Amino acid sequence: MKKTIEERFDVLDRTLKSNNFLANRGLGNEVGYYIFDYSPKDELLVREHVRNLENQNSPEIDGYTLQVFNLYEIMIDFIDEKGYFDKITQMEKKHDIVFVASRINRLLKMEEFDDTQMYFTKYISDRVADDSVVILTGIGEIYPIIRAHSVLNKMHLVYTKRPVIMMYPGEYDRLRLTILDTNRDANYYRAFRID
Repeated sequence: MKKTIEERFDVLDRTLKSNNFLANRGLGNEVGYYIFDYSPKDELLVREHVRNLENQNSPEIDGYTLQVFNLYEIMIDFIDEKGYFDKITQMEKKHDIVFVASRINRLLKMEEFDDTQMYFTKYISDRVADDSVVILTGIGEIYPIIRAHSVLNKMHLVYTKRPVIMMYPGEYDRLRLTILDTNRDANYYRAFRID
């Protein structure tokens, strides 16, 4: 029987309080990357729960700082700051999403061999505190321009001190990511499912 979103939130809350989770223990020497998958219809509830977790976080009591990074907002801010917003808007009128996504991926350096240069990993590693637990959001908003597995593949090479949780609107079966209950995003097996 599937758990309700409220029951899943209880599991997430207990996980965040677990000493093994915070110390990255019990993972077979793997980096502590987690996926909290959920039905896309629960997106607003998930956003509210993450906001509550962030607002109620007390580093002195919890033993960590909770930092939430919305990948969609990071991408939009970057595009706007670089002055590419109008160019991309015009590009969308002339080309399909695959073409536009490839150009945005180049801007964000998603395919760089030097993982520290990919914009998301650089942005987060420049701003994250050593005692932080990181939550990544905005995955559904950024799809199909940026794929979840692309970010996770790069992140685990630059941030390994504390756990990272990706809030994923779709399904993760510990092998495959299926975004928004429609398209298989990719195989990804390095993350642990919070269930």
